Amino acid sequence: MGAIKRFFRWLFAPSKRLAVIVLLLIGLFIGAGLVVSTQVAVAVTGTNEFCGTACHSHAKFIYPGYKASIHFANPSGVRAHCSDCHIPHTYPDKLFYKAAAGMRDMIAEMRGTIATQEKYDRERWRLANRVWDKMRANDSATCRSCHDPAAMAGQSPRAQRIHQRALNGEQTCIDCHMFVAHPPHEEPAPAAAPAAPAEPAAPPPAPPAEPAKAS
Repeated sequence: MGAIKRFFRWLFAPSKRLAVIVLLLIGLFIGAGLVVSTQVAVAVTGTNEFCGTACHSHAKFIYPGYKASIHFANPSGVRAHCSDCHIPHTYPDKLFYKAAAGMRDMIAEMRGTIATQEKYDRERWRLANRVWDKMRANDSATCRSCHDPAAMAGQSPRAQRIHQRALNGEQTCIDCHMFVAHPPHEEPAPAAAPAAPAEPAAPPPAPPAEPAKAS
């Protein structure tokens, strides 16, 4: 306790000018530590290994699908990571998104939302549409961080016409490339309506009565 008292006595003495300088230095040191630790945490939690294996359900169902996609293995050898597509690239949006998504995924994992193949098949259309809607809302911002339609060359005339619509703002990347990073999945078929109860069969007609015999 004596050392702590001497430290605070020294911190505020012998003049106010020295105390302010010391406090500023301490503040700068703490601020720098927070910035560095935040960047390290963002980098570590943004790797494919963390995104794909930190949760049991991701490792079992989502990560294998990503590994089977052209974003993981392709002729050019350029790999798009999970964070490249799903996390904003600008601050502070990146921090807000990671905090919200981390809490949401943690709760879903504890609840077992996609813990089995049956649950995953039931939920994947809803989850995919949530991502697609977000990408449509921000004009596929994460796609455009790597792909620029204006720089695409050597494409077929049809592809050029389609990408021109993206340049004109008529469409966005996710409108056409919905399944580029995960295996295709279709909208679940609506549940069949219960069959109406069968009407009871009509009784067979009675045989005609025989004519009475004359006595």
